[in-house]
Amino acid sequence: MDSAILSKINKFTRRPLTEDEVYVFSVVLCDNEIDRDCERFSNEALAELREKFIGRTGISDHDASSANQTARIFDTELITDDTRETRCGEPYKFLKAGAYMVRTSENSDLIAEIDGGIKKEVSISCTAEKRTCSVCGCDRSKGGCSHIKGRKYGGKLCHDILSGITDAYEWSFVAVPAQVNAGVTKRFSQTDDVISQPVGELAAAEEELRRDVRRLTYFVNGTEAAKALSVSCRSMNAVQLTALKKSLEKQLVRGGITVQLAPDENETEDNSGFSMK
Repeated sequence: MDSAILSKINKFTRRPLTEDEVYVFSVVLCDNEIDRDCERFSNEALAELREKFIGRTGISDHDASSANQTARIFDTELITDDTRETRCGEPYKFLKAGAYMVRTSENSDLIAEIDGGIKKEVSISCTAEKRTCSVCGCDRSKGGCSHIKGRKYGGKLCHDILSGITDAYEWSFVAVPAQVNAGVTKRFSQTDDVISQPVGELAAAEEELRRDVRRLTYFVNGTEAAKALSVSCRSMNAVQLTALKKSLEKQLVRGGITVQLAPDENETEDNSGFSMK
């Protein structure tokens, strides 16, 4: 191992670690391509993420508990691939990070899964101030935009451009990342499709998650909470909705309540007035 790498790692340790004590791997965190949620990072956002992700912890399934911490980023690099263009016609850029773990008997299986290509895909958690509509340039975070992500306008796919990164929280091993190319890597693959799931199917899956979240919220916190959440969850993506659904399900289990989330045949597209009779 390069001594410079070990020096960067030891900036985060209480005592200097030796080469034999650490396991180092590379991971692609994100890029400027349109992802499964019909969103993409601006080039400026990628540069901001490069700075903010140094020192950030790695977990699994965005379960933010201290016991779930597995790795930490010690270095980042923003790479431009001039041989490849994004769907928007820009040079392809991706954020690559160097991460480390302390070798222990507890994480030996995880290290084996990373080396074996089982644990590979990752997703990041961050906050962006602006969500700019690719069609009209309106900042969706302030409202006033009627364009729908995933639909085509003038032959171009409507998506949100994320910028103004205010914080980077963590990165996580997941089964299905929002960004197709994000994951543990030794070399970068250029063969992946940008959106492997049809946009219509993705939108339907997200809407089903929203219905489940609204119903679960009703059972946990009542009608008014469900009505309020029906508005806020419209802007949530599949990853956020899934995490919220799991949290609500855990609250129901602790309360000893079992809920069957069957489709409501009387439910209309406008579900802001959701109630349970």
